[in-house]
Amino acid sequence: MPEENNLISDIDSPKFEEELLRKIAEHPCYDRKAQHKYGRIHLAVAPSCNIQCNFCVREFDCVNESRPGVTSKVLTPQEALEKTKQVIADYPFIKVVGIAGPGDPLANKETFETFELIKKEFPDLTLCMSTNGLLLPEKLEDILRVGVSTLTVTINAIDPEIQAKIVDHIIYHGKIYRGIEGAKIQVKNQLEGVKAAIDAGIVVKVNTVLIPGINDKHVVEIARKLNELGVYIMNIMPLISQGAFANIEPPTAEERKVAQQACEPYVLQMRHCRQCRADAYGLLAQDMSQMSEKRRKLIKIQTKEDAERARKILKEDGKQKA
Repeated sequence: MPEENNLISDIDSPKFEEELLRKIAEHPCYDRKAQHKYGRIHLAVAPSCNIQCNFCVREFDCVNESRPGVTSKVLTPQEALEKTKQVIADYPFIKVVGIAGPGDPLANKETFETFELIKKEFPDLTLCMSTNGLLLPEKLEDILRVGVSTLTVTINAIDPEIQAKIVDHIIYHGKIYRGIEGAKIQVKNQLEGVKAAIDAGIVVKVNTVLIPGINDKHVVEIARKLNELGVYIMNIMPLISQGAFANIEPPTAEERKVAQQACEPYVLQMRHCRQCRADAYGLLAQDMSQMSEKRRKLIKIQTKEDAERARKILKEDGKQKA
């Protein structure tokens, strides 16, 4: 069997299971406890996207923006490697290297070039990717080849009629598809791709954007399907009202909680998501890409020298800003 498919052949081995459990325990998105101990770095190397969601705007960056699709700079694969070297050296609590945009990673060859560089330099780090899943079935072999072991797929509907209300269009093999036609292609590819990824030994998380009046009554059906597929965890995210959905009121915290409770019998729920930028790094609650140099240095102290002293300094620093 080719080397790139070894992940599939080793799935039933105790060593594989042990390694998988370690990666889950060190992944701040997959293990709630890990968010306080381990961090991640997002490398913004993937600008192109092959779908247009009605809630997505990636046209500008602002230091006060903290949401998916936003980055201060798109990096080349080599720049991404150098940034990872620097960040890991300063903050060794970072255990996950992810690519989550600002477009769709699978629509950019730089994604795989970057992962190849990272895997060679840091073989023990967990490689993670977020995707809309449109190209997942045909790109799975490449995903396995570069060593990605945790995968997030955004699935906002499994009913094409509902999905057609959420996505304006998709670009698939050079052709633009709209409405139900495009929605059917995307939903089919997402579900087939998720099943194939799980069968290959990848741990899958599904993000679902909760959109009042559109898919809020549908999320339980999504959760049931995720249960059938073997998805590890589901992240129900509140809509950020922008783009074509700028006039839709986002769900309240209580509405999101109700949706999570309804889905929990079918799939584990992630309740600590921060809806990170495409260039975020650090702990989930401490995005250092948006911190001052002073505060970043204090985080370094926290991980290497005197945790209690650093926490007190950060607390005082926060009071002064307030």
